[in-house]
Amino acid sequence: MKQIVVLSGKGGTGKTSLTAAMAHIAADQHTLVLADADVDAANLEILLKPAKLEEFVFTGGYKAEIDNDRCTKCGICFDVCRFNAVIPPDSSENNYRIDKISCEGCNSCVYQCPENAITSERTTAGAWFVSRSVYGTLYHAEMKAGEENSGKLVTTVKNAAISKCTELDEPILLVDGPPGIGCPVIAACAGADLAVIPTEPGVSAIHDLSRILKTVKHFGITPAVCINRSDINPDKTSEIEKFCGEDGIPLLGRIPYDPAVTRSMSKGLPVNAFDPSAPASIAISRIWEAISSLIRT
Repeated sequence: MKQIVVLSGKGGTGKTSLTAAMAHIAADQHTLVLADADVDAANLEILLKPAKLEEFVFTGGYKAEIDNDRCTKCGICFDVCRFNAVIPPDSSENNYRIDKISCEGCNSCVYQCPENAITSERTTAGAWFVSRSVYGTLYHAEMKAGEENSGKLVTTVKNAAISKCTELDEPILLVDGPPGIGCPVIAACAGADLAVIPTEPGVSAIHDLSRILKTVKHFGITPAVCINRSDINPDKTSEIEKFCGEDGIPLLGRIPYDPAVTRSMSKGLPVNAFDPSAPASIAISRIWEAISSLIRT
């Protein structure tokens, strides 16, 4: 198994569009398994249009719950809560209640309530799915708004995808990673053979690129960079290429600004499925050739 993860130090660099386009190419050459590890804003399925086969509940942390029949409105829970999660009675509400988003599940209110009127319940934080796409089995998830443990959900999705890979003959696991450098990114890149990092020639490009490069290098993952919308700022593109050259980072290629990408997204298709002759499609094909060379070595 070879594992490729698509990452960036920030959002909006074209990770998902690139992942979908690479899936379109790779599926003709390899047995492919896909994972959308951007569980807080999963959207790879928009371009792959998979059919959901299985759905699993993902449980998160604990949240406090007040039994109003037992509550004497003493206010101790309000006093001990350090997260402003206990909301006292007001003119519209006659009972103490818990703000589920603010509650951190510390259980201080549970332990301090003299009437044992507060319990702590595990929450349903989201769900994860096994789906069938034309390019291969897709593992993806949805995190509920305000919930935590997205890194744990990423690990759940990836472990399921890796388990599927063990059933196949020399598969490639292609992972659409989350933005940034936090816990979900670390979970997404764990065990990867190659991190493909799309960047763009903006003012903060090298700063953002440096962040993710330090992250993947820390975990011993080989990085490779491609420059998306490379022609919108040629000077910055040259700066990125110079930076990569000085740091010994393989440069996979440039993807020009191409209206076909936007049109393909509106149709819910990878750009190379929408228009194989588009400049972006041709550039991504060359980038995949460079990636294939890297994972063979």
